[in-house]
Amino acid sequence: MKTLIIGATGATGRALLPLLAASPAVERIDSYGRRESAFSHEKLHNHTMDFSQPQQWADEVRGDTVFICLGTTLKAAGSKAAQWQIDYQASLDFARAARQNGADTLVLVSAAGANARSPFFYPRMKGALEEAITALGYPRLRIFRPPLLIRPDSDRPGEKISARILHALNAIGLLRSQRPLPVAELARALLVAALDPQDGVKTYSPADIRQHLQENP
Repeated sequence: MKTLIIGATGATGRALLPLLAASPAVERIDSYGRRESAFSHEKLHNHTMDFSQPQQWADEVRGDTVFICLGTTLKAAGSKAAQWQIDYQASLDFARAARQNGADTLVLVSAAGANARSPFFYPRMKGALEEAITALGYPRLRIFRPPLLIRPDSDRPGEKISARILHALNAIGLLRSQRPLPVAELARALLVAALDPQDGVKTYSPADIRQHLQENP
């Protein structure tokens, strides 16, 4: 399996790279991003790119399995328009280029509550991306809608506060389907899904992700 990944410098991508490198099913890893990953392995080939100029790199995006782990926050992006360009447009441009070049499997990290018709910006953006990528016609598409992720060394105060609140509610039996998920577990679920040979579109809710992990220890 020749893999392509966008978003390898984020928490999910960083957790996924070592799993890809260790998998005997993975022959090559091509990582594309604004900067190179700190991870090093003989299978890994880093490529720096300008997301806003797909015509410069689209022909180079060649492999059979695509992982889209790209995402930013509104605070980091600076505006909704800028966040849309990263989370939606760059991800879609990459997925389209890979599909045009022959990729047949795509694994997308979306978000819990993603809905293209949501009145709220973030779930609407993620839902719109899901629909746009589905329309590209990948024979095998796996969409993950994880709950709040537990990221090592997270610098997002809101994320930390939300995790504490959810842990407290989970302890008394509330919102257990939305309990935070370690990013390493999500990465493992992504790889397992990529190796599934069954054609079609599969969407994993937070509960589905946990069941998926239990069935594939």
